[in-house]
Amino acid sequence: MGSKKLQIWLPVLFAVVMVIGMAIGYQLKDKTLGNRFFNLSRRTSLQELVELIKGKYVDKVSADSINQLAADELLSHLDPHSVYIPADHLKEVNEEMMGNFQGIGVEFQLLDDTVHVMHVMEDGPSAKVGLKVGDKMLLVNDSVSIAGKKLQPDDIRKLLRGPMDTKVKVQVLRGTEKKEVVITRGVIPVSPVDAAYIITPGTGYIRINKFAERTYEAFMQQTEKLLKQGMKQLILDLRGNGGGLMKEATDIADEFLSGDKLIVYTEGEHVPRYEYRCKRNGIFETGKLEVLIDEGSASASEVLAGALQDWDRATITGRRSFGKGLVQQQFQLTDGSAVRLTIARYYSPLGRNIQKPYSKGKAEYEEELAERFHNGEVVKGDTSKQTGKPYKTPAGRIVYGGGGITPDVFVPFDTTRMEAGLLKMYYKGTIGNFVYRYYMQNQAFFDGIPNAAALATRFVPGEKEWAGLSGYARRDSVDLSGITAKGKQEILKRIQVMMARQIWRTEGYFEVSNLRDETVQQALQGLK
Repeated sequence: MGSKKLQIWLPVLFAVVMVIGMAIGYQLKDKTLGNRFFNLSRRTSLQELVELIKGKYVDKVSADSINQLAADELLSHLDPHSVYIPADHLKEVNEEMMGNFQGIGVEFQLLDDTVHVMHVMEDGPSAKVGLKVGDKMLLVNDSVSIAGKKLQPDDIRKLLRGPMDTKVKVQVLRGTEKKEVVITRGVIPVSPVDAAYIITPGTGYIRINKFAERTYEAFMQQTEKLLKQGMKQLILDLRGNGGGLMKEATDIADEFLSGDKLIVYTEGEHVPRYEYRCKRNGIFETGKLEVLIDEGSASASEVLAGALQDWDRATITGRRSFGKGLVQQQFQLTDGSAVRLTIARYYSPLGRNIQKPYSKGKAEYEEELAERFHNGEVVKGDTSKQTGKPYKTPAGRIVYGGGGITPDVFVPFDTTRMEAGLLKMYYKGTIGNFVYRYYMQNQAFFDGIPNAAALATRFVPGEKEWAGLSGYARRDSVDLSGITAKGKQEILKRIQVMMARQIWRTEGYFEVSNLRDETVQQALQGLK
């Protein structure tokens, strides 16, 4: 009987205790820390200011603009890599890290206000309906004209991209014939590996452009392919690779390092030390390895290069890397926007943090790369400029912290590329556009060339191509009459390289350009 009474009254007793506890807690809040901490509904002065601007300002201002302005100003006082991402940009930013997007699988270029198809992805949505290089897009979904209008590339992308399995109708002009195709959009992979091939007998070359979600997977596929082709030593090109996901970089480092070696560790004021260590037998732990870096190699690229340098596993060749030793984590905000907040610093196995200084503000931080060109560092080398703490590798070499990864072998920047005429053409895309037109005019000849290696010997641009480019450049208000002889040779080489890209995309581009690339040639010498 007593047991039954307890079962009846026990829930009531719990309820009474909860009510009393809540009442005591409510009274204590006023007598201890005050309303500002507990009362979440009370607006801050920043919120009040935003509401005042929305409700009282003389002109109309969108809420998104106000939020971004406030967020940007706040984050600008932290570090250069903590950034606010508006809701309408978040999908695009995330797609970049995912390594794919949803669309129709073409590359296009606006020439004379006409959308030209420059490349059709093999087995992609557009290839399946017969779209070809050289097609000119006229209409989208019967009503939207995209020919003869002052549209921007982003305007075209918004029309062509869309959710997977949705359809878009496109009218194209092929020669003098108009055709209509209905394209079912799909997932378009963006390869993180620009090129992977045997560059000389027994030597492989792999170029990674970013560390996205599929980078490690793509690296493994390409490495296995090259090993089957007889690769004994490797050049890993990280030039221009601005980083991405650290895990992808550490997984690749694991394939080069043996045992349970430390790859990198991270630590912050509110983030305890976390170590990334080798976990598996690597696919390439013993072959000779050269890693190429430059001022565009940052973040995850520096994690990989730093680990291989610290363990004496690779020779680092090129120029000093960017110098980003901060780790960001993305946080979703309630309005659909996000913030990438710096939460930790990363340290190489020897304890190096290679983050360059940013105490003088974001503007000066971003101008630091330009300063390297102005002070001659990229031409003369920077081994004498080290001011960071020195560290000794297991083999006794001295490496430094602060301001990026300094290469073991310095290769200067080719100043020929900086001639005014060349820079103007690069900015306007003149050479690429000329090469596309030249290809379309001589397609039968180029279709007879089997691969990029053959192109390098069978298509050697000369006076004919120079005359054609000079005339085409004048349409872009570029005068090539003042180009030096060395600059002219550089441009003619560039025509050949861009033709390789036109036909075989990035694989062909690097296969041809590497034949004259000083950094690649230096690496090949180092492997002998």
